[in-house]
Amino acid sequence: MRVLIAGGGIAGLSTALSLHAAGIGCTVAESVAEPRPLGVGINLQPHAVRELTELGLGGELAALGVPMNYLTFTDRFGGVILPLPRGSLAGYAWPQYAVHRGELQMTLLAAVRERLGEDAVMTGLALEDFTQDGTGVTAVLRDVRTGRARRERADVLVGADGIHSAVRARLHPTGGPLLWSGIRMWRGVTEGEPFLDGATQIVAGSNLSAKFVVYPIGRRAGGRLLTNWVAEVMTGAPGPVAGADWSRPGRHQDVLPHFEGWRFPYLDVPALIAATERILEYPMVDRDPLPWWGRGRVTLVGDAAHPMYPVGANGGSQAVLDARVLARELAAAADPASGLAAYEAERRPATGELVLAHRELPMEKTIAMVAERAPDGFDDVADVLTSQELAEMAAAQRRITDTDVRLLNERPSWSVRVRGPEAAGEGTE
Repeated sequence: MRVLIAGGGIAGLSTALSLHAAGIGCTVAESVAEPRPLGVGINLQPHAVRELTELGLGGELAALGVPMNYLTFTDRFGGVILPLPRGSLAGYAWPQYAVHRGELQMTLLAAVRERLGEDAVMTGLALEDFTQDGTGVTAVLRDVRTGRARRERADVLVGADGIHSAVRARLHPTGGPLLWSGIRMWRGVTEGEPFLDGATQIVAGSNLSAKFVVYPIGRRAGGRLLTNWVAEVMTGAPGPVAGADWSRPGRHQDVLPHFEGWRFPYLDVPALIAATERILEYPMVDRDPLPWWGRGRVTLVGDAAHPMYPVGANGGSQAVLDARVLARELAAAADPASGLAAYEAERRPATGELVLAHRELPMEKTIAMVAERAPDGFDDVADVLTSQELAEMAAAQRRITDTDVRLLNERPSWSVRVRGPEAAGEGTE
């Protein structure tokens, strides 16, 4: 079997590594001519860290990321509402890592090239169209440098080409549009001094008005940290939008006025924004869950299949799970179509529920309640929220982010037993 993967991001490269570890040949077609470590921060939840560790990348993740201790919700004055232990502190057998998205992508790319060969990733090739028949799929790829078209034949086509997926558009030509939440996001990365324990993600305020998220994503010389921040502000009415440009530059003067005076004992929010050299701006969007992902020998993974709001820090992690289940089911199936059907039957309902749960913005009502009851801040959250309200808040966050601790720790591995040299030492049992 040979699989063609359209898209060389986290979803596509995780899929390539998973297929290779399962003894399945594959090639990645990436539209970018020269992949570079672009972007901002991302969290890898323990359920994704387990899968990447079983693919032999545990050491790379430990060197790359920051193992997170807490996810702490605060009001806009920095008063602690709810600290939630993360990763190992929450009882998981694997940590939660916060990493730079671009650096993670480069790590995955290096692993694919080392294990599958330099030719396994074809750059500068954008998928334009495909046809399939009873024996395979023919993909039409356009060289972004020359404009020439070429055809690639494979047994299976996987669309890992992100929220603007060409594969999805051809499978679902009348599919739903991008849906904007009404929230505008500004994101940036800068170096700074550690705050709190140096391994805590702060979520301050509510994006029903203004929210600021900040967490470390890497260690730098002299004890400094590479810090990722996200500013979220409700700026319009929710509804369909024509597109979303993830590389659109943002401006300091647009975001700073929303966070004047946000100075906590442990963090100066305006100073952090002002110290950021490059800011990105884009809308918080998703799409309605699809009634089906693929047909025959074609399917979707990651954001191409289930784009979701980033409020649960779970989108990239779900892409890794997609990759592992896809490889497992293809390796076990009698034919490609039945393998893809089994994959979709497991992953589509689970991710569809997550998309809708994220859309509810489950934490915002409670945080807005804190602002109403204590508009000038508080000394003790027990004076503001009852223990039941705090418990409901914790449960709401876990619903969009976490996997059951015992279930994850005790379930059997998804790695495929491979006989022969195809994937020796890489995710085998």
